[in-house]
Amino acid sequence: MLRTFDCPKCGAPVKYEPNEMLGAQQGTLRCDYCHSSLIAPDESHGQPARVVPITIDLRNLSSRKVTKWIWVIVAIPVIAILMGVLAAMAGVLVPLFYSVSRTNKQATDSPTRRKEVENAFADTVLKFGSEGIGPGMFKDARSIAVDGAGRIYVGEYTGGRIQVFDPEGKFITQWSIGDRKTLLRGLAADRKGIVYVVTGGNILRYEGETGNLLGQVAYEKSGFDDVAVAADGGLVAAWYINRDDIVRFDSSGNVVRTIREAISSASGDSELNTRVAVDGLGNIYALGTFNSAIFKFTPEGKFVTRFSGPGDQPGQLRAASSVAVDGKGRVYVCDIKGIQVFDADGRYLTVLKPDVSSFAMVFNDQNELFVVARKQVIKLAVKE
Repeated sequence: MLRTFDCPKCGAPVKYEPNEMLGAQQGTLRCDYCHSSLIAPDESHGQPARVVPITIDLRNLSSRKVTKWIWVIVAIPVIAILMGVLAAMAGVLVPLFYSVSRTNKQATDSPTRRKEVENAFADTVLKFGSEGIGPGMFKDARSIAVDGAGRIYVGEYTGGRIQVFDPEGKFITQWSIGDRKTLLRGLAADRKGIVYVVTGGNILRYEGETGNLLGQVAYEKSGFDDVAVAADGGLVAAWYINRDDIVRFDSSGNVVRTIREAISSASGDSELNTRVAVDGLGNIYALGTFNSAIFKFTPEGKFVTRFSGPGDQPGQLRAASSVAVDGKGRVYVCDIKGIQVFDADGRYLTVLKPDVSSFAMVFNDQNELFVVARKQVIKLAVKE
């Protein structure tokens, strides 16, 4: 049966079929997004997915090939210098041949100006975290949640560690949901401080302040990939076993609705990795990472619309990883271009570009956006 793991280099989902006979010696795979050669995770030996290193053995190269590589290495800086000279000459000559209005337009289109326009939608107000294994440090954080008191929960993808911070990013405590083989697929928190963790296909409930296990959200079979908390305290979860369902729970953990084959029935294409979010009115937004599109459903589970699609143009997605909705009903999607923003009907608005490549995100009650970027957390204040 096909399974998925996240590419260790770019975070994109990668499909593979486990081979228990081969174990860690099974063949390499290739990421469809960054084209890295990968080794699939070997859960029986506690080995996560790895990037296959690229090496060049000069001893096995002929002298002719070595000479060719030397010429390439020498040519690169020479070409860079020539390009720099040409750019400098252009910078001197262009003002002589163009009017002031043309010059102003170039200034408007400069990279610095574009970044100002892109980030005019939100201001970065807080950053915390660094690379490491100590308190307040991260190795591979890919999940984030915020409860009603403003406490921030950050989960490592492997190892089961969840760290707790106050609203200003000060470390409070940490607790674990398993061992080094544990994979954390989804994370959410409700207003009462209950933290919901998706691992091993199940949704587990924890007391956020202490890490005490409170139980498991009951369902007919394991297979959950993601979870989000609705405004009424209920849950919306993505589930997959041979079909992509979205399951709605009430605040007591009872199943109230199941959207069968939510994405595949609307798109006609299979979907192996779904991320979910819910707005204040209960509308459900499902990001199909393999479809590179967002699918909107009513609180009753009726399909409303589909927007975006694969591509490199504004509003198109490439290696999307998460979805969130703010207090205005605007939809935010993380991909390799940054955080793309759409209105509730799917119309592209802008793109936010934090200093680091973001992976997951969540809004608090003040409409502040928290973004986790594997080794750092960034808080953005969204402008009205």
